[in-house]
Amino acid sequence: MSLHEQIKSEIKQAMLAKDTVKLSVVRGMISAFTNELVAIGKMPQDFLTNEEVLKVIKRLSNQRKDSIEQFEKGGRPELADGERAELAILEKYLPTLMSRDEIKKIVIAKKDALGIIEKAKAGQLTGAVMKELAGKADGSDVKAVVDELFA
Repeated sequence: MSLHEQIKSEIKQAMLAKDTVKLSVVRGMISAFTNELVAIGKMPQDFLTNEEVLKVIKRLSNQRKDSIEQFEKGGRPELADGERAELAILEKYLPTLMSRDEIKKIVIAKKDALGIIEKAKAGQLTGAVMKELAGKADGSDVKAVVDELFA
């Protein structure tokens, strides 16, 4: 069973459990999957690949993180809490991200492989590492590790 099918089947579970937050998040994911299918030229009743599903969930997760930040800046902690609850549900579907220590090993190896020694090429290094890690690490963590190396 694909991840798309698995998530679709969780609507019924959330309804039976009367878990309104999870139900809302799962319905939002299904809607985002349908929008993605249409955007890539497939029929709405088709299913996304697991990679496409993870890409959509990551985008939804990033939207929640942005909302949390904006609500906290705006002095609305109660709204930020709601977004945090939704984010926690979304993150259950995402693979575990690498720690900064794991990222640092890869960044150092890539830095040596590319022969980058100056801070001016830090962006190039960050891009190369992000391409290699492709969803296994958070971009802000990779950037922070690269910045540490050139500090």
